[in-house]
Amino acid sequence: MADVNRGNRPLSPHLQVYRLPIMAVTSILTRVTGHALVAGILLLVWWLVAAISGEGAFAVANWVMTSWLGFLIMLGSVWALWYHTLAGIRHLFYDAGHLLELDMARKASWAIVIGSGVLTLLTLLIFFI
Repeated sequence: MADVNRGNRPLSPHLQVYRLPIMAVTSILTRVTGHALVAGILLLVWWLVAAISGEGAFAVANWVMTSWLGFLIMLGSVWALWYHTLAGIRHLFYDAGHLLELDMARKASWAIVIGSGVLTLLTLLIFFI
């Protein structure tokens, strides 16, 4: 048998050296945001159920909802909702056979990322000003 030094062979690229294309990142984020929306929905449903349950239950739920943690969860949920909506619209274009070229898919992916951030900021401005 040949004397082969197997310890010095190069390893295949891994996530530390391989950069995922933006289209792959946005596809993964679409799935993640779909699942993450559950946190905001649960918090909102708890707040609404507490509102009809009684004054004590509502005081606790309202305290959580208006705390910094509740604000962060709801802010993340608003961003996730906008992101997931825009990604769903892009997917409708994909289903219709549009935006399938790499350059157009890349631009559409960046539009989703930027658009979700802008729409989240607009939502904050509308509700807090």
